[in-house]
Amino acid sequence: MPRALLKTFILAGLACGLVAAEAAAEIRILGSPGGQVGTFLDLFERVRDSGERVVIDGPCLSACTLVLSLVPNERICVTRRAILGFHAARSVDRRGRMHAEPEASEVVLEAYPGAVRSWIRRHGGLTARLILLRGRDLTAIYRACR
Repeated sequence: MPRALLKTFILAGLACGLVAAEAAAEIRILGSPGGQVGTFLDLFERVRDSGERVVIDGPCLSACTLVLSLVPNERICVTRRAILGFHAARSVDRRGRMHAEPEASEVVLEAYPGAVRSWIRRHGGLTARLILLRGRDLTAIYRACR
């Protein structure tokens, strides 16, 4: 991995709980509460283009789950500590009030791989409530890391 790209991953990783391991050619998600969608889209597009593997090794919540939409499934693995957390898209206005964004929620849902979409729908869909995919349900969709 080029040194400049590695620095980008490390700097972005500090903000969202990712760690780049140059020798192992992988990105490890140790814990991320999510954040601004654009930041995660940019980061995970770079990860996808790098060819590196993604190890989910802790909570990956909200916008962090966009990794599933951008990085091919065969390059993602999960540890026993992995937890994926999904909720509906929302925006915050200038006064700090939250607003549901149903159209954005539908776009995000459709971008997830089919098995993830099915799991989300079976668990009530994308709503204001956070739903967690972990354990056996998660390893039925993504391979366990070795």
